Amino acid sequence: MSSSIFSKRIVSGLFAGMFGLVVVGVGGVWFTFALGLIVHLALLEYFRMTEFAGIRPATKTTLLACQILLITTYFDTQGLFPKELANAVVPLSGAAICGWLLLQPLTGSISDIATSIFGLFYLGYLPSYWIRLRNLSQIDLFSSFHLISHLPTIFTVGFFITLVSCLMIVASDIGSYYFGRIFGKHPLTPVSPSKTVEGAVFGIVSSVAIGLLTGLFLKLGPIGILFVAMLGALVGFFSIVGDLIESMMKRDVGLKDSGNALPGHGGVLDRIDSYIFTPAIVYFLIKLIMPLLPG
Repeated sequence: MSSSIFSKRIVSGLFAGMFGLVVVGVGGVWFTFALGLIVHLALLEYFRMTEFAGIRPATKTTLLACQILLITTYFDTQGLFPKELANAVVPLSGAAICGWLLLQPLTGSISDIATSIFGLFYLGYLPSYWIRLRNLSQIDLFSSFHLISHLPTIFTVGFFITLVSCLMIVASDIGSYYFGRIFGKHPLTPVSPSKTVEGAVFGIVSSVAIGLLTGLFLKLGPIGILFVAMLGALVGFFSIVGDLIESMMKRDVGLKDSGNALPGHGGVLDRIDSYIFTPAIVYFLIKLIMPLLPG
């Protein structure tokens, strides 16, 4: 990588990081709006890739459905919509997508349907869990979060968990990239020849380190620290999986990058691929396991 591209990568990466920190800190409607914008741009890149493969997805219908899904998820977290209404968006959107493709002059194919439905799941349903994470409240979790209750009001449980999850992903990305360049010798997968086993291991270890630091900050007991370390390992693993899934799609259509929106990083989808699978993993582990842990 040339020094010019490397410098652009650092600058755009810092800009993206600052933007993410601001919107996570602000939360509320602005967080949902920012997420919706990112999802919209990533979906445009995703559909652009599918068109290179000769697929004709229901682009506009899926774009609209994803925005409706994010908005109803936010209203659900605020108690403004019945939960059933928010849960109904995905199946109803799937039916609308299939209906749209059915009514086209040239009837859609299985590939068109599958690509559209996957877009709804991949860049609508999965990212919606960032909204659920950001809006978690202390009452949902266990008593150790009283340690952050005395901080300024911006430091809510949802903010803290969302920030820690993002830091785990960043640590995984940085660890796998830089340690992979230095120590990497064994290719991880043909899908992405630049990825190495050593890089993946260091990436997961880096994410676990963030989990351990979080456990120490919250003054958790051994079981709690073990849980956040396990959470870090899973976040690191699924951030790598997210990266490889997008690499697989780009390789299938013969593209190096999903777009050119971010200098040194490629497209928006290239930048967020590690963030797609992780929020649902974090959300359900926290909701299901954390209340069982000793405070």
